[in-house]
Amino acid sequence: MLGRYASWLLLSLLVTTLLGAGCDQRRISKLEEGVSTEADVRREFGEPAQIVEKADGSKVLAYPRQPEGRTNYEIGIGADGKMSSLRQLLTQSNFARVRTGMDQVEVRSLLGRHAKTVSYAMKPGEEVWQWHALDGQAKKLFEVTFDRDHKVISTAISDDDPQAQTGG
Repeated sequence: MLGRYASWLLLSLLVTTLLGAGCDQRRISKLEEGVSTEADVRREFGEPAQIVEKADGSKVLAYPRQPEGRTNYEIGIGADGKMSSLRQLLTQSNFARVRTGMDQVEVRSLLGRHAKTVSYAMKPGEEVWQWHALDGQAKKLFEVTFDRDHKVISTAISDDDPQAQTGG
């Protein structure tokens, strides 16, 4: 009985993730840089998880899709109230920009909210942040390990296969 429930739960999660990805693509297709307003962005994406207001009057709206999704969006709004950019943060090029010595604020600014934090008893003071991402159609898990001073000491990317992680 537990096996059937676990299979149903996994299927439900997969369908929700795929529908969410499709919804985001539909939302994105309705927006145009330099034309769409902040109100248009909020109508399509809802309330942002975070708003960063800049000195020049522009804003950055954060729309993380972690832990369920495999994207994190950052939408720029110019001082004129128009959408200036729409970026998916969880890309191979952004992962490559994470360097040893960066602090947690810099990493979060680059990649957006992470899906999970992991700590290991055998490595006190270290903390690992994880993001679920896509490389084409391949599901990936990107990890950043921080030391006790909250500085990057390593990164890793691996296949993100829930069945392999739970023993199949």
